[in-house]
Amino acid sequence: MQTLEFCLCMAEAILLFSPEHSPFFFCSRKARIRLHWAGQTLAILSAALGLGFIISSRTRSELPHLVSWHSWVGALTLLATGVQALCGLCLLCPRAARVSMVARLKLYHLTCGLVVYLMATVTVLLGMYSVWFQAQIKGVAWYLCLALPVYPALVIMHQISRSYLPRKKMEM
Repeated sequence: MQTLEFCLCMAEAILLFSPEHSPFFFCSRKARIRLHWAGQTLAILSAALGLGFIISSRTRSELPHLVSWHSWVGALTLLATGVQALCGLCLLCPRAARVSMVARLKLYHLTCGLVVYLMATVTVLLGMYSVWFQAQIKGVAWYLCLALPVYPALVIMHQISRSYLPRKKMEM
């Protein structure tokens, strides 16, 4: 459940800046930044709760930790999410963080945020290849489940490439 909350909060917080995918397009940029911050905070809290459940369950069952690609990519995703959150805090309070090149940090934050979201998508997809998941979901439903995390990733990649990359090409 925490995986769903993590991915949903992260996707919605990213899509807040999309005029065609956000119900908050009428809000000011400052309000959307605050909503983005709140959504990402919920995603991080959900990830921390999920990680706590995973560690507790594996310890109680006396199973080893970090034994699959899913767990390794998931751990790296959580680490990258934490780094992204720190970068976002620097953008939220650039004077306190003593950031001089805010525009460049915004571009890095945007690009790395996309990479972190794609890492989260890969983590979910790797989880779908687990023995437990494949025992629960079979046949056509498994392929449908496989497509579900890919669609928001494509929407987010499209939004970022259409909104920000053309601007950078013109500046070059």
